[in-house]
Amino acid sequence: MTTRNSVAVVLVTAPNEENAAAIARTLLDEGLIACANLIPGVRSLYKWEGQLADEREVVMVLKAPESKYTALQARILALHPYTLPEVLRLEVPEGSPAYVQWVLSA
Repeated sequence: MTTRNSVAVVLVTAPNEENAAAIARTLLDEGLIACANLIPGVRSLYKWEGQLADEREVVMVLKAPESKYTALQARILALHPYTLPEVLRLEVPEGSPAYVQWVLSA
């Protein structure tokens, strides 16, 4: 069960490190996330418009208060260069109490 006092992890892919960093900085500046981890060099294979795509991307792992998810998702969609960006929210049922409190203070 999700509560307003819980943490969300949000996965987002981006085309490159510069784009991912720009999105992360904006989300941090706007107080929508506590932190972002950028993982470059991910190889993504998927079908898009009937064609097999094989691309290098950056995975963003964002940590945010669950209560900010709706606004966070809207902002990611507004900032992102992709037509259909990946924005996946993962619920965090448990975590280190001090870390959870830090994320919730974002």
